[in-house]
Amino acid sequence: MEAESIFIEVFGKNPMIRILDFLITFQAFDYPLTAIAEKAGVSYSTLQMLWPKLEKNNLVIVTRKVGKSSLFKLNTSHPAIKQLIRLDWNLIKGSEVEEVIV
Repeated sequence: MEAESIFIEVFGKNPMIRILDFLITFQAFDYPLTAIAEKAGVSYSTLQMLWPKLEKNNLVIVTRKVGKSSLFKLNTSHPAIKQLIRLDWNLIKGSEVEEVIV
């Protein structure tokens, strides 16, 4: 079993956190919704229920279409996403310092 990220450790294992954690971790890449659900560890139906909130708030963007599928990625130009990315990095740096001290 894969270790949880520090982001999930701090904010919990709820589906939205798992989705955001995956998108932050792999922000340079775009994915179809089925892959996002699988890689984030949430059911596709749960992702379909939560995804409209991410799109409505412009937190994710469509990058391209492949066949009938749209591919999405995190909207890294959105101010809230910039803060989440910064927070994720600070959590990672903080956990590395804690491991060295312990």
